[in-house]
Amino acid sequence: MGESVSFEADEELDASGSAGEPPTPRDHSSLFDELQDLVLSTSDMQEFLNELAVLSARSVSGTEDSVLCGITVLRRRRAATVAYNSETAKAMDELQYAFKEGPCLTAASEQRTVLVQDFRTDGRWAEYSEEVSRHGIRSILSAPFTVGPGAQAAMNLYSYRPDAFDDDEVAFAESYAHQASKGLQLALRMAHYSEEADNRSRAMESRTDIDVAVGIVMAQNRCSQAEAFEILQRASSTRNVKLRMIASEIVQRVSGAAGATHFED
Repeated sequence: MGESVSFEADEELDASGSAGEPPTPRDHSSLFDELQDLVLSTSDMQEFLNELAVLSARSVSGTEDSVLCGITVLRRRRAATVAYNSETAKAMDELQYAFKEGPCLTAASEQRTVLVQDFRTDGRWAEYSEEVSRHGIRSILSAPFTVGPGAQAAMNLYSYRPDAFDDDEVAFAESYAHQASKGLQLALRMAHYSEEADNRSRAMESRTDIDVAVGIVMAQNRCSQAEAFEILQRASSTRNVKLRMIASEIVQRVSGAAGATHFED
């Protein structure tokens, strides 16, 4: 069993489930327009993901505050909540990761919709259901996103009411997830490219320090480039410190500052 997560229910929601009848979901054409606007108007990847979570919850329930939404991404056998419209939704997702089972993990990994009408009577994922029920969550609807090779994802909609999602809302959520998948694919691709760019930048900065350190060792020891590099490698092996750290120390000791890398974005 995973560690217990402590938090209070969101103030804007009635944990007793007395909020009244759920609003009617909006039509598909309006939703498609909103998804397009969201993709075109949001330049920051994390902002896009958070807005997608808000839109997901509002689209299925009809109002932003009626349900909680988290978006789970599975990548390299690790699960993470990349966006959410409520801290409670994020905590409920993370409970599943702690137990290593639950509706959203099933929806993402098996690429099928999972509906739990009442955690108190549903027989699946017993430990997770018991823990979620303790925090007032009664039902969940998880619908998979299609995000391409290398990752799996699902939209997780939580409610404090039992039987919160009827057949029409399940069908709408599945259609919505299908339409929103392209936007999520774009966001994940942007994140991947950003991560690769950061890695390249760090690699170039490390290479700069190493090249400068080799030059310093060549000048101090009146040796060749190959011999200077061997000296750095021996120092790295002897001290059990990475080569780039050795190089950075030498550069900073001589110049008082780290080596600078100059390149265009």
